[in-house]
Amino acid sequence: MVLESAINAIIQVILVSVIPFIWWFFSARKEQSFLRWLGLQKPDIENKGNYFVWFLFIMVLLFVPLYTITYFYLDSSILASNRFTGLGFSALIPALFYAMVQTGLSEELLFRGFLLKRFKHKFGFQMGNIMQSLLFGILHGWMFYSLVPFGVVVLVVMATAFAGYLMGWINERKSNGSIVTSWGIHGIGNLIASFVAMFNVL
Repeated sequence: MVLESAINAIIQVILVSVIPFIWWFFSARKEQSFLRWLGLQKPDIENKGNYFVWFLFIMVLLFVPLYTITYFYLDSSILASNRFTGLGFSALIPALFYAMVQTGLSEELLFRGFLLKRFKHKFGFQMGNIMQSLLFGILHGWMFYSLVPFGVVVLVVMATAFAGYLMGWINERKSNGSIVTSWGIHGIGNLIASFVAMFNVL
């Protein structure tokens, strides 16, 4: 399970990086390295206290609606974290690969790294952040479209779009464009969901 999780995570990161890499290669390779172009760099934080308050606040703000929807409206068997149900600590390493790399890193590279930065350059930060967050929400809603009632799909889209917006905001406004911050928020959130499944908390 560990090897399979590692391979799946690496493949997903590579797949979501193909189009951004091609875009960078033909438009920006002489100006910036690929990873810096995507924002995969150490956050440049001016006020660490303020930054960590916002980090924790966004974690809590996202936790409540997303887990409320998950608990009351979604069957846990259709969630990606369901693969770890009841496995306890034996699933710790696979869960880390899933939460931090397969979903956390790959989605942040695509949405807050590639899409937000391209949209921001074209339309400005506010519109760019709204656009990437809506795409982020629609993608998550689409994954549940045939599995749950339409009203629940709308809730999923709204909650995940809100999450995407806040993660884009903290990256660009508090981390000097680094996606490491949203990667941390995203990865920790998915890891909590995996732990809930691993230990049958709900």
